[in-house]
Amino acid sequence: MRAVLIVALLAACGAPQVRSEHDLADSVRQFNDGVRWERFTVAAVAIPPPLRAQFVDDMDQRAIDVKITDYDVVRVEPRGDREARVQVKLSWYKASEGTVHETHALQTWERHGKAWLMVDEARVRGAQMPGLAEPVTRDEHP
Repeated sequence: MRAVLIVALLAACGAPQVRSEHDLADSVRQFNDGVRWERFTVAAVAIPPPLRAQFVDDMDQRAIDVKITDYDVVRVEPRGDREARVQVKLSWYKASEGTVHETHALQTWERHGKAWLMVDEARVRGAQMPGLAEPVTRDEHP
């Protein structure tokens, strides 16, 4: 009986972390699917509320020429239970050029209440992509 109680308590203690990781995975997938398929209002749910309208406008503008053909989540690195870094590989092309490029982006996600929000995204390596911030170099820090 004691073993059953201990197992039940351990399972209960582990459940929020598992659920949190599951919620993060769902949020990452929903955001990147939204961007990939140009459903920017769907993707914007993962953006902090004050920035959502500008995000949709910026993505609409970028989508005139930039087309994302695929993405892969390469790595998810939780940093405690309230932050995670997610590396995503994007395949894309400019309609005006037609050459397919590959870019790796690092997304920073933060948990706000029950929701995971993508608060930063920058290129890690690969081709420079319109609308994707360049990484900050050490020389640029104040």
